[in-house]
Amino acid sequence: MKALKLILSIFTMLLFNIVAGGAIAAVTGFAPAAVIGVGTVLSVVGSLTPLAGVLPMAVAITSAYAGEVLEELLVRATTGNQLVAGGHIRVQPNVSKKFSIPRLKAGKMLQKRKEQPTESDSKGDFTIDEKYLEPKDVMAFTTFNPRVFESIWKPFQTTGELVFSELPSEVQTKLLAELAKVVDFELGGEFINGVSGAGEGKYFDGILTRIVADSDVVVVSSPEAITQANVIAKMKLVRERIPKAIRNNPNLKLFMSVEDVESYEYELTDKPHKGADYTNMNPERFKGIKMVPLADWPKDVIVAAVTSAGVDSNFWAGVSLVDDQDAIKIDRLTNAGEKYFFKMLMKADTNIVFGEDIVLYDGRAEAAKAGSTELQTLVFSAGTLVPAFKSNKYSYTMAVANNVESTTITGTHKYAGQVIKVGSATLTSGTASAARNLAVGENIIVVDVTSVDERSTGSYQVLITRAGE
Repeated sequence: MKALKLILSIFTMLLFNIVAGGAIAAVTGFAPAAVIGVGTVLSVVGSLTPLAGVLPMAVAITSAYAGEVLEELLVRATTGNQLVAGGHIRVQPNVSKKFSIPRLKAGKMLQKRKEQPTESDSKGDFTIDEKYLEPKDVMAFTTFNPRVFESIWKPFQTTGELVFSELPSEVQTKLLAELAKVVDFELGGEFINGVSGAGEGKYFDGILTRIVADSDVVVVSSPEAITQANVIAKMKLVRERIPKAIRNNPNLKLFMSVEDVESYEYELTDKPHKGADYTNMNPERFKGIKMVPLADWPKDVIVAAVTSAGVDSNFWAGVSLVDDQDAIKIDRLTNAGEKYFFKMLMKADTNIVFGEDIVLYDGRAEAAKAGSTELQTLVFSAGTLVPAFKSNKYSYTMAVANNVESTTITGTHKYAGQVIKVGSATLTSGTASAARNLAVGENIIVVDVTSVDERSTGSYQVLITRAGE
């Protein structure tokens, strides 16, 4: 079999080089035998792989600067976030346009033994489809004063101003490494919460955006805000929905916000048990599953998924520097000024592989409701609010005639459970309050609203001016 594969490889190589070499010779005018010979030698050097199969696999980055400089900065830009640094996502480099992530699933194939099976006995068809990484253009841009970095570049350009492209590649790398400490690439947050679109700040879809949009993802029903009191119960709900086939996978992880992991930590600490050490952290694990707290992960969201830096990860990212002479550019900002600018053009995208192997608990909507201090309506019998009432606007005025001596207040809660108060009096939602007297001149009435979770209080302030006689 190996001999047959070798013969086929050699035949394919020769056929490709004869066809391609003949075409190149016809265009360039070189001798066909010479072109074919050179192509064959190159193919042999390439481990007997025809050039047709090698060329598409390499994405060359053309730049005015050394390749290692580009690679250095791309690595810093992409690994400067917790997903990548923690080995929780597979990063596919040099994806300039589109990269296919193969997905292979097989049905149940086992059956009783048969002496002469036929095609009609076939069971468990293979399902092969693909998801894609299609990196979108992103630009990092900042200005800086080169004097801050003189200790790096001045020994190599002792006279005159900084000319970055003339520095040795190792000095370029060192300078960029220092610049990278100043430049906030923000890719960490985008890898998680990014949303693609036409507006500013909408670059590409992050992992969590992909998860929420995927109809195959296992969604925990009836979510709510996560608190210290209920965090263990919510994590149990997530674990119960994890497919049994992956429950014991060593790369299975629970992705959570720092706040929710801390709630879990405090709840464990408060549990009465013998020998508790309140000075130490509890293990960040739940029923053997590793918990991953991420600074950019939103509160009230838990995701269970098998992830790693390898090809078996359910989280993938594609990155690349643009194929352009100006992929990285450092130059004077203005001819008369001292400041320089740093510009880096790159591409990035993320995706998930198997939605059915991901469990999502998303309590953000319910948490927003529970923490809201907005009223649905607010009405004063004395007159009309200026401007017209809006739930998220908290300051109003009103002018009334002298003969308007009092007003009632009617507030309607936006979410059941909110507490509405005027002074010490609690109002019933949708019901007018007792009349409040208005003095001649300015009267300030404050309507306080406490959220359902009792964590927040908002105040609507109305300035009512009663005319004099």
